[in-house]
Amino acid sequence: MDRDRFLRLWRSCCEKDSAGEPIIADIEASYGEPHRHYHTGRHIEYCLTQFDLARHEMEDANAIEMALWFHDIEYDPTARDNERQSAERFKNYAHGAMRDELAQKIYQLIMITMHSDAPQEADQKYMVDIDLSSFGLPWKEFIQDSQNIRREFSHLSDQEFARRNLNFLTSLNDRPFVFFTDFYQQRYEQTARDNIAKRIASLKEYLAPS
Repeated sequence: MDRDRFLRLWRSCCEKDSAGEPIIADIEASYGEPHRHYHTGRHIEYCLTQFDLARHEMEDANAIEMALWFHDIEYDPTARDNERQSAERFKNYAHGAMRDELAQKIYQLIMITMHSDAPQEADQKYMVDIDLSSFGLPWKEFIQDSQNIRREFSHLSDQEFARRNLNFLTSLNDRPFVFFTDFYQQRYEQTARDNIAKRIASLKEYLAPS
């Protein structure tokens, strides 16, 4: 992970002097936890690469970039509130150093990655699209990501994991578009649609009664 990039961002977002070095050390330690296989520093680096492609389209690029650094900092595959825990952890770091308005916006950008509600604000749409952009990778890489996520959910049986995965993919497939912004629709929509349809078919075949 690019420590200097984070430190520059942290300084630019803070009104008061706030040491970013301990924070990036905590970020690196969190994303390096041994139970992570997909939600690692590599995922954050990928998201930042996607962010760089579209930052000129965003209303508050710094807020989105900060949210990307923190959006999976708390990750327990057995928990249901990782996004909220990540947002709260960010808020604790930002308290007293960052304007309340900016900190609250970043908090909400982290929360929107729960993917339970459709984003309404433009920057929230970019945040969601960046988080899901790996669905538009070539099939081999898409499946590798799926396998890494499966490793994180080792506490679930194959059938239970397949059911959960099928439910999530179906919810994406049922949307008018996988991506909410024109930028990511143009880049990844068709490939993501193809990947999701192919994966849904394989999961349905696996779960079908024999």
